[in-house]
Amino acid sequence: MAAPVTSGSTTSGPLAVRLRALLDEAVAAGTLGTGAKIPTERALCDTLQASRTAVRSALAELEREGRITRHVGRGTFLAELEADPGLPAVARGAVQTSPAEIMATRLVLEPEIAALAARHATQADIDHIRHCLRRGDATTTYDEFEAWDSALHRAIAAAAHNGLLLRLFDTMNAARDLPVWGSLKRRTATAERRREYERCHAEIVAALVERDPDAAREHMRGHLVDVRTNLLGAH
Repeated sequence: MAAPVTSGSTTSGPLAVRLRALLDEAVAAGTLGTGAKIPTERALCDTLQASRTAVRSALAELEREGRITRHVGRGTFLAELEADPGLPAVARGAVQTSPAEIMATRLVLEPEIAALAARHATQADIDHIRHCLRRGDATTTYDEFEAWDSALHRAIAAAAHNGLLLRLFDTMNAARDLPVWGSLKRRTATAERRREYERCHAEIVAALVERDPDAAREHMRGHLVDVRTNLLGAH
């Protein structure tokens, strides 16, 4: 049975962006997990206030991105990157990595993704990014903050509007679900570090709003260097 998803931020903007936001919010809220069945087309039509044709088109776009998988007679599911035999071997092997490799990869990809997002984000993308920032700042628990942190970074990656980069980002991000990553993040988490991450997030988002690629790149890189230092020590 598909998990219900609802959102207060899906009433405007391109339908694929709204659908992506709807799924991201459900994942962050814990009502939808990787590999889970998403709501039916009819339910999505009601939630998004869109026609069946428009919803199918949006689903097709997310399928092309690798965000969802569709199976005739079974339904539509959030993509499970490490279990998808159609992915390249490097994607299926993402679980055989380490926090050091994850951070090295993030430092290669995410600053340039942020610069692209500053150039190419639509207003709907910016609205969703701001929504993720606000929700993250408003959380009261570690797990909620981590979920919205992940949703914010994913929203920035989606705003770059580069399907291949987004696929690479999702492969990399799947590795953050590893127990070794979660344990390390939790052990090193402090209230002071959370406040610093919130400040860094706000700087990144401000650069995106101002359409400043250089500032977006530098703020993202600075944020990730801080995360790496907190997790692994100074390099």
